[in-house]
Amino acid sequence: MKKILWLSLAILFTGPLVAAERDSSEVLQPTAAHLKEARIIVQILDYFHYRETDLDDSLSSVIFNNFIESLDGNKNYFLESDIRSFEKYRYELDDKLKNGDLVPAFYIFNIYKKRLEARLEYALNHVGDKFDYRKNETLTFDREKEPYASSNNQLDEIWRKTIKNQAIGLKLSGSEDDKVKEVLTTRYERFKSNVAKYNSNDVFEMFMNSVTEAFDPHTNYFTPLNAEDFQMQSRKSLEGIGATLQQDNDFTKITDLRAGGPAFLSGQVDKEDRVIGVAQGAEGEMIDVIGWRSDEVAGQIRGPKGTLVRLKLLPAGASPGGETKVVSLVRDKIKLDEARAKSEVVQYTENGTDYTIGVITVPDFYLDPDGYDKGGEDYTSTTNDVRRLVKELEEQKVDGIMLDLRNNGGGALVEAISLTGLFLPGGTVVQVKDSRGQVQKYDDENRGVTYDGPLNVMINRFSASASEIFAGAIQDYKRGVVVGEQTYGKGTVQNVRGLKEFLRQPDDEELGLLKFTIAKFYRVTGSSTQHRGVTPDIEFPSVYSAQEFGESSKPSALPWDKIAAAPFKPMDYVDASMLSMLKTRHSQRLKQDQTLLDLQYDIEELKKNRARKEVSLNYDQRKKEQDDRQKKRDARVKIGASLSELEANKVQDRSLDDMKDAYLKESIKLLADQIQAGKKRRG
Repeated sequence: MKKILWLSLAILFTGPLVAAERDSSEVLQPTAAHLKEARIIVQILDYFHYRETDLDDSLSSVIFNNFIESLDGNKNYFLESDIRSFEKYRYELDDKLKNGDLVPAFYIFNIYKKRLEARLEYALNHVGDKFDYRKNETLTFDREKEPYASSNNQLDEIWRKTIKNQAIGLKLSGSEDDKVKEVLTTRYERFKSNVAKYNSNDVFEMFMNSVTEAFDPHTNYFTPLNAEDFQMQSRKSLEGIGATLQQDNDFTKITDLRAGGPAFLSGQVDKEDRVIGVAQGAEGEMIDVIGWRSDEVAGQIRGPKGTLVRLKLLPAGASPGGETKVVSLVRDKIKLDEARAKSEVVQYTENGTDYTIGVITVPDFYLDPDGYDKGGEDYTSTTNDVRRLVKELEEQKVDGIMLDLRNNGGGALVEAISLTGLFLPGGTVVQVKDSRGQVQKYDDENRGVTYDGPLNVMINRFSASASEIFAGAIQDYKRGVVVGEQTYGKGTVQNVRGLKEFLRQPDDEELGLLKFTIAKFYRVTGSSTQHRGVTPDIEFPSVYSAQEFGESSKPSALPWDKIAAAPFKPMDYVDASMLSMLKTRHSQRLKQDQTLLDLQYDIEELKKNRARKEVSLNYDQRKKEQDDRQKKRDARVKIGASLSELEANKVQDRSLDDMKDAYLKESIKLLADQIQAGKKRRG
């Protein structure tokens, strides 16, 4: 049936199209290619997307909200009267899209562009104002739930406070008034220049992503230019720092880190961090990039292999004007060897008992497709590397093995299945349901267990997709203990297709790509990993909540559901009494271990800071807040240190006391407790 639908789709776009007017420097308009692409995308989503949702008035309203939010999510530009004037399109976008009519989207964008240019003119006229820094007033920087300004005077007041807040931030960094004016002038002139560069492709991409993301957050459209970047990143062939950037209102946000890239290996850069400054070399001036286009920020960050770039980052969830961090990175190609699984041995002594623990870091579920297709056994893959590492660790007489899947965003499904098979004697690993409701069970085909000793798996909020399949199977089969944070909750499968593939008679015209969701993952218990992800057996204190980061933070995310369980037999390496003991030990250390006490304190401080919706515009108060943060930072351990720090030390055998990573240290202690419990049970 699907094949028939595919063929039907291919003949829908062969008729002539009326060419749209060319873009002008003042009013942007759609092109003929945009009209063609819009109709193709609508049909693909209708026929092939997993979510069986009609493009009707209800979805039109969601698309409308998505587009307005993508343009002015913080309500800094549009007036209340603008939004009222747009309301006539709320329930019309569905019908217009089906007909390839993009006029409403471009009309809204042109109003947005006009309002944005007016705000930037205001900013440039007021960056030199003499602000009263002793005045007790506040800026509400998170305006998502605030009403739109009812007049330009109200917007002027919002922007006066915004400029003052930015000036205070610069003064706190040591800038004098003249320098503050210079930096802000440069910032807004650059911002204004970037606005002038908006073209019809930008508008079309923003609007079509408002459409695709109404279906689910992992369905995306890429213009021909961005499609090329997407494919390059998929091949991991870029030189730079190994980070994927995305526009986030006035900021450029890091949405992904490539395993093996300099940013990932540094352990200092996190997903959702925002880039606010870029400097070249050790001594280069830090260039303010707030308001820049994400492609221009990427251009500043990219550079020749071996050169140094410094990034000024606003941490994930931190408020504008909050504490920043500066990270130095040496540009390089994505090092596939660095992106591969690695191991080390850690020595730990507790109550007179020595433990030798093997730690295997799995940053990605990778696979050499050519080697896999040839059917050999020596091709590069996560499973082959981990199998080798396990054997090496067993030769070193380790008492137990921990797999660290933190920040592992997934990869090849076949690798998630085969890696799980190293620790299970066989059976179903994951179930996949397609849009027709058909369920396929994926079993471990390599019978036999590579490692049958004590095992735990460490996960965090940014472990997703294939990581969740692996951790979920280990947990469901009661093969090992899962520790850490609740995972991301991405339980969906995507397909990437060029729009030109859907034309019966493709021409030379460049068209974009569409990534769309076609299926969902389910654990052997029948429970979806969507939304809920994997909840660890032993849950650690976490900086991140499901409402802020992860699938549950996306309004259009597909829902959690459940299908019939697959036949499977738990191994019972883990039972209720063991988990009860581990939870008790963990709870005791949370109350007594100074590293964990400091960790919990800092997490609570970070949560308090992120919960703030406004900031003081009194310089003395802000200076005191900054000084207090510095004192606390000097007295506390670093939050969220990555295992890459451990790798950077280049040691193969060391004591647990050498580690700065509080989460890793606690995981190893839990594995030691687990080993001891297993010995008592066998004894």
